[in-house]
Formats: sequence, structure tokens, C-alpha cells
Amino acid sequence: MGKKQKFIRDSVYGDINLSKFEVKVMDMPPFQRIRRIKQLGLINLIYPGANHTRFEHCIGTMYLASKLATKLDLAKEEIELVRISGLLHDIGHGPFSHVSEGVLSFPHEELTKHVIEKTSMYDLLSERFNTKEIVDIINGEGKLGPIISGELDVDRMDYLQRDSHNTGVAYGVIDYERIISNLKLDDGLILDMKGVQAAEGALVSRYFMYPSVYQHHTTRIVNSMFRRALKREIDSGKINENDMYKYDDSDIITLFRHSDDEIVRDMINRLDNRIIPKRVKTIRLDNFKAPEKLYKIEQKNLRKAEEEIAEDFNMDKNYVFINIAEYPRFDEMKTQVSVDDKLYPLTKISNIIGALSKARFNIPDISVYVPIEEKERFEKLKLNHYLDLPEIDRDKFHGIHYDQIKLF
Repeated sequence: MGKKQKFIRDSVYGDINLSKFEVKVMDMPPFQRIRRIKQLGLINLIYPGANHTRFEHCIGTMYLASKLATKLDLAKEEIELVRISGLLHDIGHGPFSHVSEGVLSFPHEELTKHVIEKTSMYDLLSERFNTKEIVDIINGEGKLGPIISGELDVDRMDYLQRDSHNTGVAYGVIDYERIISNLKLDDGLILDMKGVQAAEGALVSRYFMYPSVYQHHTTRIVNSMFRRALKREIDSGKINENDMYKYDDSDIITLFRHSDDEIVRDMINRLDNRIIPKRVKTIRLDNFKAPEKLYKIEQKNLRKAEEEIAEDFNMDKNYVFINIAEYPRFDEMKTQVSVDDKLYPLTKISNIIGALSKARFNIPDISVYVPIEEKERFEKLKLNHYLDLPEIDRDKFHGIHYDQIKLF
């Protein structure tokens, strides 16, 4: 009889095999911590099923990285290196994942590097691997980096499917098998022409997952509430941002509930009981002639505008929120496609992707939120009185109206 293999039953891919060394890594406290870090932060307040964790996502990323590395015919040692990099790529995430990261003065990759190179995890990893190579791959550097962190990487492939599966939002279903079978490694990941349709599907999926899940208007306000509370705790010195890799979700929630800061306690009470501020003003970014300019507004100017609005409406400044949806990057559009031994960007090959590139600002918006009991007082709020907004595209409105007349 052959020796018994260890495996995990994953809700998306089924059985995922693990080596003895990978099991040892997963049993380490820094990795077990991410069992207690929700992949989608506070999105379970919008989609109750979104309770999956970074632990699941990291295992799924390792699985897809292994499939791709095997398809690329990499050496056994390279496959093992890619697998462990996929497994550890998010080990530095703070509580509620990207929600807490929005307050930190550095990206989570810095904390991931620290965990891999400066904690007990280093002693175990260095028995088999060069930890610098792991960190480089996680950061998308070197020959193998694009597999984990690139334009069309396995990290994105997993989170789209996993987030779709757990939220019940069907947009994230992608043909990852087709994409993987049509990738080759040559100064980055190159997509064969036969994989373009599957890549189109992945990009369209992500395009729709943003407004439906990642940048849903309620997602944005609950994230803003959490970040405001966390920033107050960091600014007061009660939490050291360099130690965020030590906390899990419940640690931070407990700290908030027992904080001596009344605002922090009230924010977590509102989140606990889903007492969520409502939008009183929304402007879609495609209404502006140059929507990119909105992302050049500094945070200090947004905070100043919030304070001025609060003063004019006789409110506590901590309960006025101005939020701009994240910049719609869609790096996958830069993917290189091989056609007759020549390389072209995906936007040049696919009319669908070209259209998505132009339509990226159709959905994001800038919104003002206030507590529900204050909502009626803000009906006549003029946001341009408080912020230097880009010019409104009046001709675009006319064009849309004319098209509607023709349609009907």
C-alpha cells in the first residue's frame, strides 16, 4: 500500500492534496490566525454567506498555482516553491483583510514579508526554502512572480470564484481551467489566442463583482465606519499598526467594544446591530468629463469637507462620511496575447475588453453618507460647495437622452 496522503476538502475545488511540510506550515500559529480573518471583511452584513476566510483563499491559491506550475512544466522544486508562495501570499493580512489595510501606512505585503522573514515561520520555512524567493514571488517579482501576482494571476482566479460561491452572486464564475491551459511563461504570463474568450469572461466577471460585492454602496460605508474606529485607536496609540499581523477579527472587535473612546464604542455598536448610515448624495464618476481627477483629491481635503458639512448641518463630524469607490484598475487588461508569434495587449485583441476599458467609470461613484435619522435634512446638499469636483459632462447627458428618445 502507498503512504497515506493528507488532503483538505475545499468547497470550491474538492480535495486538495498537501505535502507533510505544507501541513507543518499550516499548523503554525501565524497561519492558523488567518482562519479567523474573513476574506471579505464586513461584507457578510450585506451577503450573510460571506463568512469564508483568508485560510480558505490561501489554500485555493496554492491549488491553482500548483495546477498552473504543473501545466507550465516547471521543475519539481519550482512547483514546490510556487505552492508554498501561494499558500503564504496573504499571511500578513490584518483583521477583516483589506478593510483594516485601508488605514495602515503600508500595504499588507509588508506585513507578509515580516511574518515570513522575522517570526517563528522563518525557522520552519528556511529548512526547505530561500524565504527571499518566496517573498519575491508573492510580490510578483522574478520568473515565477506573475503566477501569484500579475495581470492574470491565480490569486484573482481563486478569489473571484470563492467570493462568488460564498456570496451567492453568480458573476464571479470563471473558466479557470481554460485560462490555465492556455497560459505560457515567457517574460511574464502570456495568453494563447484560444484562451481569450475565457479571459474575457474573467474580466467581465470582475467588472460586475465590483459594484455587486467589493464596492457595493453598503460595503463602502461599513468599511468606512470600521476604518474610522480603527484609525482613532491607532492614532491614540492603543493599537500599533506594525502589529496588525498579530490580531484577528475578534481581537479588534473586542478592543473596540471595550474602548475608552465613546466614538469607537458607538461605531462597533452600530456595526454589531447593523445601524448603517444612508447615502444622501451620489454622483456617478462617468458624469464627469475627467473622472480620473477625482482620485487626486487628497484624504485631508475629504476630511475637511466632512467637517464643513457637519458644521453647516450642526452634526458631529465623526458621523459624516464622504466615500469615493476604489479606482477601477482591471490590470488583467494588460495581459499579453500571443497571435502568430507576436504579442498584443488583450485590449487590442478583444473588442469586449476594449469596451470594458472605456466603461470602467460607468459604475463607481462619490457618495456622502450620514446616520439614517439625519437623512431628510440633507436633501439639498450640494457636494461641489465643499469639494473641488471635476467638470460635469453636460453633453454626455444630452447624448444619453437623445439615444433614449431614438430607442423608444
